[in-house]
Amino acid sequence: MAKFLITGANGQVGYCLTKQLQDKHEILAVDRDELDITDQSAVQNTVENFRPDVIINAAAHTAVDRAETEIELSEAINVKGSQYLAEAAKNVGAAILHISTDYVFDGQRKGKYKETDATDPQGVYGKTKLAGEQATAKANEKFIVLRTAWVFGEHGNNFVKTMLRLAKTRDTLGVVADQIGGPTYAGDIAAALIQIAEKIIAGEEVQYGIYHFTGEPYVSWCDFAKAIFDEAVSQNVLEKAPFVNAITTADYPTPAKRPANSCLDLTKIQQVFGIQPSDWKKALKNIQAYAE
Repeated sequence: MAKFLITGANGQVGYCLTKQLQDKHEILAVDRDELDITDQSAVQNTVENFRPDVIINAAAHTAVDRAETEIELSEAINVKGSQYLAEAAKNVGAAILHISTDYVFDGQRKGKYKETDATDPQGVYGKTKLAGEQATAKANEKFIVLRTAWVFGEHGNNFVKTMLRLAKTRDTLGVVADQIGGPTYAGDIAAALIQIAEKIIAGEEVQYGIYHFTGEPYVSWCDFAKAIFDEAVSQNVLEKAPFVNAITTADYPTPAKRPANSCLDLTKIQQVFGIQPSDWKKALKNIQAYAE
């Protein structure tokens, strides 16, 4: 039985990691109340005392719009916190698995983004997440960065829950149609990270570095919303679907710029680890759980 330290345990992915690991391995699952990852000595003490085999960093400042003004907090959590965890992992010989984002790219290219493509984050969130990737890699050569996008799950706040909530009180909804990406089920992200971690623990030769993992097929937010409503109506979660009006990014201005293209190339993780894309349509079959 291996030892896992999971940060961000109350987040969407952290929750799934804790659930999936609790009967298989010894885990220490912490959220900000139990461990402030921006406190270097607290991180060092926790890691020294627990001595994990793997640290999975699922903690992040993910409020994309608030990050534009909460710059210091974003840097503290996304950069310094990541660095402290990676350093502490190295000190005890542990690997560090780190969750990152499509926001490290500018979102303007045609086609899918590969792990080797040039990064060019457009906002504070993307910039701090990229700096966190770099700090992690610099501090610990036994690192995996898993970039993902459009995360949803039964636990926490996400697009699926927001759509279901709005659908109960509105007949028409305007949803952005000119941003494309791969909705990704949090439980599948957790499973992918665990699969990689277990290879490391087993002593298999692992190709450390950056990997992309999202759901397929790629869709717009507008098409994703329609799929959510179709599933909800078919399972009687909603009596009827609201009319979805396709709008543009310009119609819905936000403090932080959103990527027009969030499509990540998933070839590498399939070839190296045999991990298949997240099946978001299958994950929506459990639509009852998102409506509770």
